[in-house]
Amino acid sequence: MTRPARTIDLATMLEGRKLTPFNYLLICLSWLVTMFDGLDMMLVSFTAPYMQDELHLTDVQLSGAFSAGTAGMIIGGLIFTYVGDRIGRRPTIIMCTLAFGVFTFLTGFATIYPALLALRFLDGLAIGGALPLAWALNVEFIPSKLRATVVAFIMMGFSIGSSLAAPLTNSIAPIHGWEGVYFAGGIGSVACAILIAIFLPESPRFLISKGKSPARIHATLKRLDGDLDVQPDDHFILGDETKQARSFKISDLFEGRLRLLTPIIWIGYFASALGIFFKSAFGPTILERMDIAREVAANVSAIGGLLGAISGVVIMRISARLGLKFAAFCTLLIVPMAVSIGMEWVPPSLLLPIIVVQSMLVGGCHTAIISQLALYYPTNIRASAGGWASAIGKIGGFIGPFIGAAILTAGIPAVRTYALAAICPFILFLSITAISVLLKRPEPEARPLGRAVPAE
Repeated sequence: MTRPARTIDLATMLEGRKLTPFNYLLICLSWLVTMFDGLDMMLVSFTAPYMQDELHLTDVQLSGAFSAGTAGMIIGGLIFTYVGDRIGRRPTIIMCTLAFGVFTFLTGFATIYPALLALRFLDGLAIGGALPLAWALNVEFIPSKLRATVVAFIMMGFSIGSSLAAPLTNSIAPIHGWEGVYFAGGIGSVACAILIAIFLPESPRFLISKGKSPARIHATLKRLDGDLDVQPDDHFILGDETKQARSFKISDLFEGRLRLLTPIIWIGYFASALGIFFKSAFGPTILERMDIAREVAANVSAIGGLLGAISGVVIMRISARLGLKFAAFCTLLIVPMAVSIGMEWVPPSLLLPIIVVQSMLVGGCHTAIISQLALYYPTNIRASAGGWASAIGKIGGFIGPFIGAAILTAGIPAVRTYALAAICPFILFLSITAISVLLKRPEPEARPLGRAVPAE
């Protein structure tokens, strides 16, 4: 028996709900996307020693290969997140995942340096579009109190994928060459694209914000929870936002409280990404030049990355209770550890364990700032906001490998890079502290673009 059609506020409906099996399916699919993102992006870090030996690449050429992928991520984050805000999260995520799988596979055929640069750029282009869209899609299916945790968990997929690049390289490259590593990674990513094409839904908040068919919104919500009291002829609204049909403008990122929050997020992104990509690009190479065996260097980097993925979720869960001051404290801990390693104040017997812990905190605290991004922007600009923040951050990621190459070619001991890189977590600490202070202030008046609801 049907009831008369009524107006339903989706934002109110989602608040206070528990996660359903459909939510967990969506989280797992998004986790897989980010996992293959991380795997494909970081394969070059662990295959670099093999490629350097076989293709006779210099440190500067290696930094070019690293940064070409980052440059692609910058542009892809801007292009495809805009596309995602226009045509939908689902088709754009599928397109990007399929693309970076194909380009990763083709990288195995790059036997000359220009081809390597081109394929790394195209690979990064697709990867840069998939990440923020995966976060945005999940945020739009869950209550606000769970958003930070879910985003942190999804980001853990990127870190785990990055870590899996090490054992994948160690198991394949010595036998089948570095080319085989890219073939394996590409095939896995294409399989992931097929999987999400079958099961991935479209965001109901996106459908509402674009005025799509109520019947389609109804069908999506019934997938979320079959017991929801919704009908195809209901009228759906977003009570926490004022829908606007106009296209995204960059000025939207500076409305109300966002005029301060956006620059602070960008600064934190920039500093953190510079440190992350510096470590990711040359981490195994630096350890190898510190007289650590190649396989051990790869495993140390991988273990640090894996623990960083787990610690990112832990830091965000505790921060949800104690506030961002806890994330700021964890970030500050990195600074003395990095300086101690770089200045060789650490006893040799403790060097590798402390490097692992320091790497763990770098990855975990990076997740802390990343997972906050999507929480403070309205639906109709959320993906674009993620793309812009990622692009600004990736500028730091683009610069990081070139700084590493400059240091290594300047004759400075490889271990000193740890001390020099300590400035990055210190800036991130200041950014997280500023965000925490800003969120305690009343939000200023802004024109009715929409107001985001923070998780804490």
